[in-house]
Amino acid sequence: MGQDQTKQQIEKGLHLYQSNQTEKALRVWMRVLEKSADPAGRFRVLGCLITAHAEMGRYKDMLKFAVVQIDTARELEDPDFLTESYLNLARSNEKLCEFQKTISYCKTCLNMQGTTVSQQLNGQDYEKALFFPCKAAELVNDYGKGWSLKYRAMSQYHMAVAYRKLGRLADAMDCCEESMKIALQHGDRPLQALCLLCFADIHRSRRDVQTAFPRYDSSMSIMTEIGNRLGLIQVLLGVTKCWMIQKELDKALESIEKAQELAEGLGNKLGLLKLHCLCERIYRTKEQQQELRDHVVKFHECVEEMELYCGMCGESIGEKNNQLQALPCSHFFHLKCLQTNGTRGCPNCRRLSVKPGYV
Repeated sequence: MGQDQTKQQIEKGLHLYQSNQTEKALRVWMRVLEKSADPAGRFRVLGCLITAHAEMGRYKDMLKFAVVQIDTARELEDPDFLTESYLNLARSNEKLCEFQKTISYCKTCLNMQGTTVSQQLNGQDYEKALFFPCKAAELVNDYGKGWSLKYRAMSQYHMAVAYRKLGRLADAMDCCEESMKIALQHGDRPLQALCLLCFADIHRSRRDVQTAFPRYDSSMSIMTEIGNRLGLIQVLLGVTKCWMIQKELDKALESIEKAQELAEGLGNKLGLLKLHCLCERIYRTKEQQQELRDHVVKFHECVEEMELYCGMCGESIGEKNNQLQALPCSHFFHLKCLQTNGTRGCPNCRRLSVKPGYV
């Protein structure tokens, strides 16, 4: 298969994929991969296969094609292709929760291209968290049907999460329903699992735990199927909170134990921090002082390790909804603290920063 025919077949596969005929598209692309003699075409079709398997939650297959793409990029001797293939390899390992490998491959990309990495904070500035997916949704609407529904679905999901945390549960439900509808149409299993988790969280926020539990179970089933261990931790956190609402504290501790095992296995410090916070509340209610002290200490150790505190006032970030701001040096502060500091620079690294960035 020559260059022109390879290009035509790749486009045919893309048309099928966009028409929600996923399996037919995969067959077309696999045929290209087997028969094409064009290395650049093979590289491109591998990118299509990687993306498709990522969206279907088939992360082991995603990794398999990413490894083949690395070899193809080396054959082409093109630094841009090589950078893209390492990035796909990093994404594949991230989906499989192989975070040390993910970091290693990302560093390889940075060393090759000299690019910069932006930092994200899992703090609690919900208004700002809502701003970005809303802007994404506006862009999708402005540019019309030419944009993939995938972006609309993801923006609606993230809006749902932010709305729920702001207490706007009706808006959260509307956005989550729209995201779930698209996810079901396209067979997007990872997004379906996230939407089910969000639905469960919304019902829990309404203190309707009997409706929440089945949705947590469905989300957990898909998370287990696709190997999303980070998602499983989030599900178990939600289940724990449901048991706490019902004052079933021993059952809550059983869910925490399962989540803690996963979080420790992944080195997920943010998950451990949330678990210690829940344990603190449980043992305070049970009046078990020694266990309470242990988890208070562990909670603050996590805060120190993750530097989840304002560099000006010293208060921890993430315990409640606060307005946050980031300076160009990537250090985070409470907005009110930053306003009192004016433009004198970052108190952490002493760099001048005339204009703050945004979290």
